[in-house]
Amino acid sequence: MYLDQAASREIWPSVLGTLPWIEVAKGSSYFADENGRAWTPIGHNDAISWPELAGLFRRRDLPAVERHLRWLVDHGVTCLRLMLEYAQVRHRYIERPAGRFVPAMVQLWDDLFAMCERVGLRILLTPVDTFWTWLHWRHHPWSRAKGGPCEHPSQLLLCPATREAIKARLEFAVRRWGGSGALFAWDLWNEIHPAQAGDSADCFDEFIHDLSQHVRRLETELYGRTHLQTVSLFGPELVLKPHLDLRGPIFRHPDLDFATIHIYATGTIDHPRDTVAPARDMGRIVRECLGEIRDHRPFLDTEHGPIHSFKDKHRTLSEPFDDQYFRHMAWAHLASGGAGGGMRWPNRHPHVLTAGMRRAQAAMAAFLPLVDWTCLRPRNLNEETAAPGFHAFACGDERQLIAWLVRRGGRDANGMVPADVIPRSTRMSLPCEVGGTWRYRLFDTVLGVCGDETDVIATDGRLDIPLAAAGADVALVAKRLR
Repeated sequence: MYLDQAASREIWPSVLGTLPWIEVAKGSSYFADENGRAWTPIGHNDAISWPELAGLFRRRDLPAVERHLRWLVDHGVTCLRLMLEYAQVRHRYIERPAGRFVPAMVQLWDDLFAMCERVGLRILLTPVDTFWTWLHWRHHPWSRAKGGPCEHPSQLLLCPATREAIKARLEFAVRRWGGSGALFAWDLWNEIHPAQAGDSADCFDEFIHDLSQHVRRLETELYGRTHLQTVSLFGPELVLKPHLDLRGPIFRHPDLDFATIHIYATGTIDHPRDTVAPARDMGRIVRECLGEIRDHRPFLDTEHGPIHSFKDKHRTLSEPFDDQYFRHMAWAHLASGGAGGGMRWPNRHPHVLTAGMRRAQAAMAAFLPLVDWTCLRPRNLNEETAAPGFHAFACGDERQLIAWLVRRGGRDANGMVPADVIPRSTRMSLPCEVGGTWRYRLFDTVLGVCGDETDVIATDGRLDIPLAAAGADVALVAKRLR
């Protein structure tokens, strides 16, 4: 049995739930719910066929999945990034054949949205798993060989009939689940790529506009408002294809609400040999991305991880190393001006985050209330901030500053910063647009606890903060006193 497109017009009753919708906070480069409360995406990529969500399919173990989701929320997770279908395996296609929706998959998503409404978790949803769709094209319902509209995935963005199939899938999802506040945002197209358009980016602007307006018109008609929208890009393409206009559509498209790329820096993030170089590249890339944005829209990484180590080298990083690598990159992302800590693609066996990564997410969640995100429009200050003996990551505006320091050198034989490194004194110096008295607090990123408030006076355009005993790493938030 299959559901055709007309069947989606019967709105699932529970989608019109009570969880507030997420929007861009007015006057800020971050997010808030519709009631004005700050909301930050703390989470990771998951998939409907991976271990922690596998119980959804054919309702094999719904209680286990809901317990897991509640546990995530209790540990600070606010968001999962998910693909509507996961094409690595053939029994997770949401359509079969093209245009006919598989009831077991529709039920899976009905259940998941209902659970997320109950536990207060949100989903960044993308309609197509473009990676596995390309690799397994001969099996995909959209392929012409299977009766679909498209001859080859190199025509996904160009084929008119395929465009209609994409929009029909989005319409089904909008009608079925788009009324739920559990939907954080639409990633309208996962990793848009020139290879999907005959090795050209000329159609990117039009493609994004067409999908965006299609979804917005329908949501406005059905719900009187619209969810946030973005489109993701495999970040290394910005370096590999400088001759193509990839930056405009990703960072400045007028129809999109926030910007995102997948930060897989070659040789550091995608294949790490120590836990500091990846953080430095994360901070550098976030700075570059913020520099591409002209209208203060939020930016966040929505995929990162040791993809080359795992996929090509067939190696799972040791858990202690991976935990520190994860935590360092998350804080580099946040302190550099990204929203949240970025969203890890597990790239582990089994394909789940470790307990240490969950502790790191909980610690970051404990830091978030120290900042008034709803009125922060940060400028990246990584290169303008100094702290002898430490790599510095920072951002802020005339009212608030955020910083994170990690120790230079002294890494052990495994490439890690030893947890028991001897503390040392340093002086952190940040650019400060407004003089006067500032109040700061230090934050332990491992334990998730903050220190006492201390006042310091900014002079000559700098805020100098003495640190008597800084260990392996430390975060800081400073606020100007009125």
